[in-house]
Amino acid sequence: MSAQDDDGEREFDIRWADGAELKEPSARARMLAARWKENPPKPQPFRADPGPRTPRRSSWRSTAIVLGSVALLILVLGYTGSQPY
Repeated sequence: MSAQDDDGEREFDIRWADGAELKEPSARARMLAARWKENPPKPQPFRADPGPRTPRRSSWRSTAIVLGSVALLILVLGYTGSQPY
């Protein structure tokens, strides 16, 4: 039974880990710190306005393109199907 008691004492305790004096930063935090040391980021306002949006095509135009493509495909398939070999 002493082997089981040793395992219980060695079990990882999250409270012990959170109480550590020194915590190592993550790899991403180290990478950003190194990058920003040489080239600091420009200040960004909180919830900055998004950049200019590209104008969207109107829905009727897209619908006409799709329907026209389908009609053309039907005509091409019908024409090739009616040709004798």
